[in-house]
Amino acid sequence: MSRIIVTHMRPDLDAVGAVWAIKRFLAGWEEAKIQFVPAGERLQRLVSKRLASSYEKKQLNAKRYTLDAIEKIDDDEVIHVDTGLGPLDHHQTSDDNTCAAKRAWEFVVINAKSPIKNHPHGLEAGKRLMDIICEIDHFKEVTWPDAASDRYEITAPRILDGLKLMERDDDTKIMDFGLTLMDSLFHAFKNKVWAQEELKKGIVFETRFGQGIGIETLNDDVVHLSQRLGYKIVVRKDPRKAYVRIKASPLGIVNKESIDLTAVFNKLKEMDPAATWFLHVSKRMLLNGTTKNPKMRPTKLSLEEIIEVLKQI
Repeated sequence: MSRIIVTHMRPDLDAVGAVWAIKRFLAGWEEAKIQFVPAGERLQRLVSKRLASSYEKKQLNAKRYTLDAIEKIDDDEVIHVDTGLGPLDHHQTSDDNTCAAKRAWEFVVINAKSPIKNHPHGLEAGKRLMDIICEIDHFKEVTWPDAASDRYEITAPRILDGLKLMERDDDTKIMDFGLTLMDSLFHAFKNKVWAQEELKKGIVFETRFGQGIGIETLNDDVVHLSQRLGYKIVVRKDPRKAYVRIKASPLGIVNKESIDLTAVFNKLKEMDPAATWFLHVSKRMLLNGTTKNPKMRPTKLSLEEIIEVLKQI
């Protein structure tokens, strides 16, 4: 007996996301084979029987579709996603708040043996990821700010589109790349969810350039997230390695003043001369220790001591 996931040829992000959810998080389906059929069609075999007894029929978010998605076809167990008008397809409904990837995710989440329950922040990260895939599958990205900007050409769906132009006849290669892409996106979303939780522990302080925030955490994404949230100065201390990163607004000018961390650099070197301090040429990034250079010596200064210096700039 084999387990097979069936989706349409020339898989898009929705099909890839649905296959990824099944392979990564439905217990026993990690090594399932993937087969491709023309869009809207099904795997053609001799006998097809729905395995309704394998999973209890459920309703999610008031959608009236059942999750008896596993079929017995000949001697194999088969799941169709984004094709064949089954439970994990969405082309039979006008509901633009659902898609194949989202339905597949909901399917694995309710499965009692799904390993997704062992992923810290995984449930929230997966939900957010699938919500965005759903937006894209219904072409709602055209409503995003500055929708025609080149910046969107390096997003996941456009990268996948580019690969499909390169590999016109190799659905397996497209899917393999897409699954790796989904793994990366999932980890990025988990890291963001974690960073948002970590920021709640941050120390907010005032500088003449505006509000800053300092936080001691293993999560390095808090730096970028804090800047996107509008903080003008961000300092992060690694509690494990004691490394410090200080970043100021990349705009360079705030309140008509140029941000320059040179004075901070000089003061911290005076306070802890044994530590290795590096001031970026932009004068808006100050580093103490980095995984890119293990020879750099971390500071013995506390986060609070560093924040006091930043408040005086």
